[in-house]
Amino acid sequence: MERRRPRTPGGRARETARRLAEEYPGDAATLCALRFDDTFQLLVATILSAQTTDVRVNSVTPALFARYPTPADLGGADPADVEALIHPTGFFRQKTKSLLGMAVALIERHAGQVPASMAELTALPGVGRKTANVVRSIGMGRPGLAVDTHVGRLARRLGLTTEVDPVGVERDVNPMIPASERGVLSLRLIVHGRAVCTSRRPRCDRCVLADFCPSAFVAPG
Repeated sequence: MERRRPRTPGGRARETARRLAEEYPGDAATLCALRFDDTFQLLVATILSAQTTDVRVNSVTPALFARYPTPADLGGADPADVEALIHPTGFFRQKTKSLLGMAVALIERHAGQVPASMAELTALPGVGRKTANVVRSIGMGRPGLAVDTHVGRLARRLGLTTEVDPVGVERDVNPMIPASERGVLSLRLIVHGRAVCTSRRPRCDRCVLADFCPSAFVAPG
């Protein structure tokens, strides 16, 4: 059966979501590469994931979570101990400051619970829109398009946006996709960006989106 070849940005977004769902089946928790047991652990792991790989984050979080299982434990931690535990993730001093500040804020403002609203999440130290969208979509089943470098790159290559700023990408793409599908689409774009639509040498000959992607077989952009 011949596949549809959408020509509008909205059509391309919907067809992208449909095809990537076939290519990378599973729900958000299954597709997320970070390992966690609850929403607090997901928040910590996502803060740690900045400027490093999920594999590296997963290598340090078991010891971190065992030593500091709750916001109260982490908020009262010795910064030097946390720095030593998360050192392999890079930027460990700033990340430690963010983690301890976030944990204290959870205790003082939210009775130790991770809040659900975007405004409350992004008011926590070290939490921007991307991290908040990860926590909302993966940890809470709420709408959230997390825009990292992969999501932004693929959205531009697919002609869904011309924005470089992640907030602009999110603003342009969100209306094209049902709210309930935004989080899992973000994860599938990340997987596809790592495996196929890479930054320097996209493998267009292997891409399930190549027949309608405006950037297919063109120099990377």
